[in-house]
Amino acid sequence: MKEKSVLKNITGIVIVLLPVFCILISLTIGPYHIGPIDIIKIIYGRITGQVLVSDSMAAGLLWQVRFPRVIGASLVGAGLSVSGAVFQGLFKNPLASPYTLGVSNGAGFGAGLAIILTFSSMQIQMTAIFFGLFAVGLTFFLSMRGQKNTVTLILAGMLVGSLFSSLVSLIKFVADPFDKLPAIVFWLMGSLSGISYVKILTILPLYSMAMVLLFLFRWKINVLSMGDQEAKSFGIDVRRERGIAIVACSVLTALVVSISGIIGWVGIVIPHLTRMITGPDFRRIIPVSASLGICYLLVIDDICRALTAVEIPIGVITGIIGVPLFIYFIYKRKVRW
Repeated sequence: MKEKSVLKNITGIVIVLLPVFCILISLTIGPYHIGPIDIIKIIYGRITGQVLVSDSMAAGLLWQVRFPRVIGASLVGAGLSVSGAVFQGLFKNPLASPYTLGVSNGAGFGAGLAIILTFSSMQIQMTAIFFGLFAVGLTFFLSMRGQKNTVTLILAGMLVGSLFSSLVSLIKFVADPFDKLPAIVFWLMGSLSGISYVKILTILPLYSMAMVLLFLFRWKINVLSMGDQEAKSFGIDVRRERGIAIVACSVLTALVVSISGIIGWVGIVIPHLTRMITGPDFRRIIPVSASLGICYLLVIDDICRALTAVEIPIGVITGIIGVPLFIYFIYKRKVRW
């Protein structure tokens, strides 16, 4: 019993410290070398108001380029992973992900439309959020006309996702092939290169609210994942509570997609990996998913930046790594609910 308690405490410390370690390593990666000790000195100097590193270029590069990118990658990784874990629990479906309700395709259409209309970066972000949430609303509207269960909701999400996917293809067809089309294609493949403090601050209030809500909801998600009848026996208003959780996840997904583009497989692979470590308890799944999601996306982003001279779109690498991982989970019979 005592050994289990010690092991649990050690696991908790590792889960908390691992993202800190990954963030520190990610800050060192780039064409201009900045060592971990210098990074710690620069951060400490900024907090205390002292100048501990004489290399002003290193300090400027760290604060203006690498730091916002690492923060953005952390927000995107945590957001996609937590959303995926909650969706899989609510729908009791191992294939459920942040894209199940058509959020990503809706946001992709919004961003593509904004790029064609030559909107500013901020307007592209807001248009992506609007259409991401519009896609979720349309999914809910269509599901209300069916048998009002999770299967109907997923089917409605697939239909809405397919509709917006077709609209994205239409936008790509009519876009200027020399100017607009490359920008749309690059955005749809996912990238963290354009993340700035302004974009982060734009999504941060809603992002924080959605993440805190899901964290407070974790015991209710435990009950909802047992099934409707069992949840009702605990006095849970199934329809209302499930709706709140789905809206929170959808908002979270639309926000991160608006700053990073479409990054697939994070919301499917990381929740399965988390359940292998924590078991089915959402009181532990949600914080651990956030931690592993941060680490996973930081590592993938490091690979994209360091593997070749030209940065590889991150959505390409998450797909190349995510699919074999998922096949491995199936082979090991870890994909279940």
